[in-house]
Amino acid sequence: MTSTNSLGLTAAPDEVVTAAHVRTCQVPAGTIALITLDNGLDYNKPNTFGVGGLTALSRALDEIDDLIRRGNIVGVAITGKPFVFAVGADLTGVPRLENVEQAHALAQLGHGVFRRLGEFTVPSFAFINGAALGGGLEVALHCTYRTISSAAYPVALPEVSLGLVPGWGGAYLLPRLIGAPDALSFIVQNPLRQNRMTSARAATDMGIADIRFDGGNFLVDSLRWASHVITGEITVNRRDVDTGDEWTTAIAAARGQLDAVMHGAAPAAYRAIDLIDAARNRTRDEGFAAEDDELAALIMSEEFRSGLYSFDLVQRRAKRPVGVPDKSLARGVSKIGIVGAGLMASQLALLFAQKTEVPIVLTDLDQERVDKGLAYVNGEIDALLGKGKLSNDKANRLRALVSGSVDLSTFADADVVIEAVFEDLAVKKQVFANVEAVVSDTCLLLTNTSSLSVTQMADSLAHPERVVGFHFFNPVAVMPLVEIARAAHTDDASLATAFALGRSLGKSCVLVNDRPGFVVNRLLTRFLGEVTAAFDEGTPFEIVEHALDPLGLPMPPFLLVQLVGPAIALHTSETLHAAFPDRFAVSANQQAIVGARINTLLAWDGPVSRLTDEVVSLITVGDDPSTAEHVRQRALDAVADEARIMLDEGVVAEPQDLDLCMLLGAGWPFHLGGITPYLDRSGTSERVNGKRFLPRGIASLPA
Repeated sequence: MTSTNSLGLTAAPDEVVTAAHVRTCQVPAGTIALITLDNGLDYNKPNTFGVGGLTALSRALDEIDDLIRRGNIVGVAITGKPFVFAVGADLTGVPRLENVEQAHALAQLGHGVFRRLGEFTVPSFAFINGAALGGGLEVALHCTYRTISSAAYPVALPEVSLGLVPGWGGAYLLPRLIGAPDALSFIVQNPLRQNRMTSARAATDMGIADIRFDGGNFLVDSLRWASHVITGEITVNRRDVDTGDEWTTAIAAARGQLDAVMHGAAPAAYRAIDLIDAARNRTRDEGFAAEDDELAALIMSEEFRSGLYSFDLVQRRAKRPVGVPDKSLARGVSKIGIVGAGLMASQLALLFAQKTEVPIVLTDLDQERVDKGLAYVNGEIDALLGKGKLSNDKANRLRALVSGSVDLSTFADADVVIEAVFEDLAVKKQVFANVEAVVSDTCLLLTNTSSLSVTQMADSLAHPERVVGFHFFNPVAVMPLVEIARAAHTDDASLATAFALGRSLGKSCVLVNDRPGFVVNRLLTRFLGEVTAAFDEGTPFEIVEHALDPLGLPMPPFLLVQLVGPAIALHTSETLHAAFPDRFAVSANQQAIVGARINTLLAWDGPVSRLTDEVVSLITVGDDPSTAEHVRQRALDAVADEARIMLDEGVVAEPQDLDLCMLLGAGWPFHLGGITPYLDRSGTSERVNGKRFLPRGIASLPA
C-alpha cells in the first residue's frame, strides 16, 4: 500500500498490513459487528499497526458506522487472529520519520482511528484473545468493555522501555480506568523492571479487563457476555478511581522512585508520569493532544532510536545469533550431568529439568554436598508448587528427573556434562580429566567459567574439540543471556549442540571467542575498574558511588560489587590483570576486603548508602580526588577503548553483539542501546577511537 492519508503519511512499502475483517454475529440482544484483526500470517508474526494497518481499521470502522446508521447493529466488538490480539505499532516504519511534524501526524492518526471505538452510539467490546501489547492494548482501552482469555499473554504497555510513552490513548485512558497507582506500575515501573509483563489474571484483577474466560470457547463466551451487557442482564461494576490524595501521593512516590533509580536518565519515564498526573483533570481531547505532543518529541529523540535498536537486538539478533554452525549438526541430549552441587549448580539443575525434561544428575565431593544441592532443587520446586506455578504432577516429574551421586561413573550415558565448580583453572582441568575418563567420546563438555580460558581447560584432554564455554549469569532462572565461547579446538557439532541446548533453555545465546572475561565481565571490569581506581586515589565514596547515575544503570558500582560478591569481583579483576596488565588493575583495597572475608560493603542511613565501619577501617585512600563528571568520563573512555580492542580481537562479530550482551547479561537499560550507541551519542567513541562504532541512523537519528 503506497497511498497517502489525510495527514500526509504514506504506508511503508514493506509494511505487513494488518487487515480488519468485518462480519456480523447474531446474539440474543441483536446483531454485533465483529472486527477481526489479521495480518494473514501465523502467531510468529503478530498483528501490528503501521499506516496501512491504521487505514485498514479506519475503513472497517467506516463500514460499521454505516451499519449503525441503518439501525442494524446493537454493539461492536474487536478481536484478533489465533493467539494474538495486537502488539502495537509497526516499529519498522518509525525510523523513516524524518521530522517532528511527521511523528506528530502518526500520533494523531493512531488517536483518530482508535478513539472511534469509544465514540459509537452503541457499546463497543474488546475481546482480548491473545497477546496485547502497546498500541494493541490501547485499542482495547478505547472500547467500552473488555473480555480477556485466560491464555492471553503477555499484556503490557512497554513503550517506556523503548523510550516512548503510550501515545495512542494509554497514558490518558488507563489511569482513569484503574487509578494512578496501578497505572504507574503498569506504564512506568514494569517496563523499567526488565520489561515485566502481565498475565490475563493480573490484568483482570487490576481492572484492565472486565471478565476473564477460561477454556476453548472464548469468542462464544465473550459474545454471550456482551449480549447480556447490552440487554442490561449484566451490569459491569468498576472501581471508583480516587483522583485526589491517592493520585497525588502515587505520582510523588513514582517520581521519587524514578529519581532514585534513573537519576534523570530515560526522559520517556518522566514524561509518562507527567501525562498520568495530568490525566485526572484533562478532557479526552486535551489528554490525547498531550500524548500526540509527547510521542512526537520522543520519536525524534536519540533515546528512542537507541531503545528501538535495543528492541531489535533482543527480538531479532538474539534469536538468530551470528556465526553459529547449522543447527542440523547439533546432537541430541537425553541426559545431563552437572559437576558441583553448590548454588549455581543447583540453579542449573532446576533450569535444565524444567526446560529439557531429561534426567539431570548432580555430583560433588561428598554426599552432604550432594544432599544440600538436591534439597535446594526440591525446595524451589515446592515453592513453585505453592505459588500455583506448577501442578502436582509436574512437580513430581521434576523431582524425579533430578538425582545426585558422588560417583562420576553415573555420567557414563550422559550426552552433556557441565562443570560449575570453584573458579580455578587447575581444579576445572582436573574435573574435565576425571569426567572424560567415564563419558562417551561425543559427550559435550561445558564450563560455566566467567573468565578463565576454555582452551586451557581443554588442552590436555583426548577430545578437546567437544569443550565449549557456557557462561550463565546469576540468578540463572532470571538472567536471559548465555555467553557461548568457542575455544581453539571446538568443533562445529559441539558448538551447534551447545546453541541448541541454550535455545531449549529459553536463553538468548551470543557466540564469543575464548578470550579472558568474554564480553560482559570484561567490559564491566574495565568500566568499574576506573571507578574503583578513582576511589582508591581519594575520591569520596558518595561521589564515586553516584558518578554513573546520569546513565540510569541498574545499580551503583559498590552495590553491584556487593551483589556479585567481593571475592568473585576480585578474582575476575585478577584474571583480567594477568591477561591485560596495562589496562586492568587490581585494587589493594579490594584485596584487603576479600582477605578479611568481608561480603557486606554497605550500610544504609535511610535511603543513603555508606561504607560499613569495618570496610572503612581496612582501606587506605590517596589524596587526589576527582569530580563526578571526571569519574564518569574516565569510565566511559575506558569502556570505549576496551570495546574497540575486543572488536579488533574478534571476541564478537560486531558491536551489536557487545550491546546485546550488556542488555541481557548486565541489565543495562534500553535507552542506552547497550553501550556503543551511548558512546557514539556522547562523542566518546570519536574522541577515544577516532570513529563511531555504528553508522549514523543506526541507534541514532539520521545524519
